[in-house]
Amino acid sequence: MLGVDKRMKVLVAGLGGASLGTEIVKSLHRTGRYCIYGCDISAYAYGHFMPECIKTIQISSERYIESIIEFCIENAIHYVIPGGEGPLSLLNKNRNILNQAGIVPVLNNEKIIDICSDKRKTFSVLNDLGFSIPYTLEIEKWEDNIDISFPCIIKPATGTGGSNFVFLVGNREELGIYVQYLLNNGQKVIVQEYIPHQGGEYTIGVLSLMNGDIVGSICLERVFHNKLSIMHKSELGLISSGYTQGFIKNRPELCDVAERIAKALNSTGPINIQGRIKDGMLVPFEINPRFSASTYLRSLAGFNELDLYLQHLSTGCIDFPDLTVKEGYCVRSFTELFVE
Repeated sequence: MLGVDKRMKVLVAGLGGASLGTEIVKSLHRTGRYCIYGCDISAYAYGHFMPECIKTIQISSERYIESIIEFCIENAIHYVIPGGEGPLSLLNKNRNILNQAGIVPVLNNEKIIDICSDKRKTFSVLNDLGFSIPYTLEIEKWEDNIDISFPCIIKPATGTGGSNFVFLVGNREELGIYVQYLLNNGQKVIVQEYIPHQGGEYTIGVLSLMNGDIVGSICLERVFHNKLSIMHKSELGLISSGYTQGFIKNRPELCDVAERIAKALNSTGPINIQGRIKDGMLVPFEINPRFSASTYLRSLAGFNELDLYLQHLSTGCIDFPDLTVKEGYCVRSFTELFVE
């Protein structure tokens, strides 16, 4: 008689190729603790063909939450992890319905998701809390006398995982074109000071428990040696892509800033902070209240935030052994599949 599989069952919602979802799958599989299921609105999502997943399904965008609940009940799954910004938003809005069905969405708390899902709120709150931020303006309509130095960054106030629709502009004419473009497409716009990347760009993950205690943090210094990590590059400067590569280093002075931000925002889960160095200080330009797409790189270095958080949610554990993060170089490439 075969033994009962006692591994925890988890569902990853959103399995697009080279995405947060696929990195989550790899991080979970690395531990050997989990039976991994997946879902996506696309039949062609890369995750459907990952051998790490026991079973995946295509679900309807019109019945997204209902489909997830039905699939979880059918397969006795109690934890669902968002694999992208769309699933994060939907799971967050429907967390009470999921809880009533006995399903736990693996998310940070509603308040921090609300703040960090709108960059206008994010930088306003950080400024009020006394943290250094880039000079930031909200734009509701185009006016030629906007007070900003060039070059500057233009981006939507919401969304933009992976630097989508982020523009680096060098003069007022370009500023007007891109601002109007975003406004015409229904976007809320912010214009922000550009901080040169030469001083260093960092992505720092901080994991907090439900009681607000911090388990740990990990810092990765980005390098831009190939186009995978570069969304835009010109004589004006550089905008990084969503594909982080670089060096995991012991940088306590930077992790301390990130942990203080997590504490000040009352984080109770994963939070990812991206920033550059200005006048010797870490200045965040992006904060996402979720697991990072570099989560698998972190797990390779000994910081498997997914595993730690799921063990906390499932057992109530709040005492973890001291984490030993290995220093090293994290590099990425593509993986190809041929599906008959």
